[in-house]
Amino acid sequence: MSEHIEWSEPEAAPAPVAAAVTPADAADAARLVAFGLQPKLQPARDQEYGDLLRRYREDPAFARLADAVATGLGLVVLEVSPRAGMAVTAAEDSVFAVRMGDYARRTSADSVDRFLHGLAHLAVAAMAFPRPEDLADDGYIGRVSVNGVDSFVRQACRRLEERAEEQGENTDPATDAPGLEAAWRIWARRSSTGATKDARRLAGSTTGIVGKAVGFLTDSGFLQRTGDDNGGTYRTTARYQLQVRDMAGSAAMAELLDLGIVPVTDGTASLLPPDDTDDLELVADAGLPFHS
Repeated sequence: MSEHIEWSEPEAAPAPVAAAVTPADAADAARLVAFGLQPKLQPARDQEYGDLLRRYREDPAFARLADAVATGLGLVVLEVSPRAGMAVTAAEDSVFAVRMGDYARRTSADSVDRFLHGLAHLAVAAMAFPRPEDLADDGYIGRVSVNGVDSFVRQACRRLEERAEEQGENTDPATDAPGLEAAWRIWARRSSTGATKDARRLAGSTTGIVGKAVGFLTDSGFLQRTGDDNGGTYRTTARYQLQVRDMAGSAAMAELLDLGIVPVTDGTASLLPPDDTDDLELVADAGLPFHS
């Protein structure tokens, strides 16, 4: 007679109890977000920043806490890495959001200039990352110049005019029209540099508008100035690459791509379209670093 043995499921091990979040943890998470809001600060040059980045990458609970702090401030975390630090961008409802209208009003009371400043930023993004693989490559560094961006936009103006003439469209729309096509035509009518007694470029000239744009991007940690040639030369940072990736699918960029103009990336002002542009399209995942 064999003995009947009843089998039972082993008792489940008690779930691990998550460590309580302390005020010190919250302070560290907020400190990391604060570092992320200082785009010119390099993690490699600040030990506390580097330590907090390491903790974020190695401690999932701390990472979730830092992400929650950023979300509460209306920020979107683009990347946390040694190369970019804690790269954040502002959501539309964030107190940190920069709006195109506010940006333009700092420079000019003329509402038409709002479109020109937006176009300048659009052109900088297109010239900085001219191919999809450039935008996808973390090691890629784009290079632009003030004169090169101005030349790029003027080339776009000429292409738009040719297209309009071929299609028999009105080539002289109202100057206060909100479309980019109108903005490009207004750009073409503007002086490239203007004239002052001391040979400075005028703020309302097209190179003055581009200079304002790249100056803003430099102050924001998106570009680094590398020289004075061609009105000022600049190189991109990891943060700018992330920003352009995030601002994907804008109608303005799509319209720019449709023109078939391929910008150079060495900062020069020579912009001649090649014979075959099938494999040299501008990147489609780019746009303005502003909210409308």
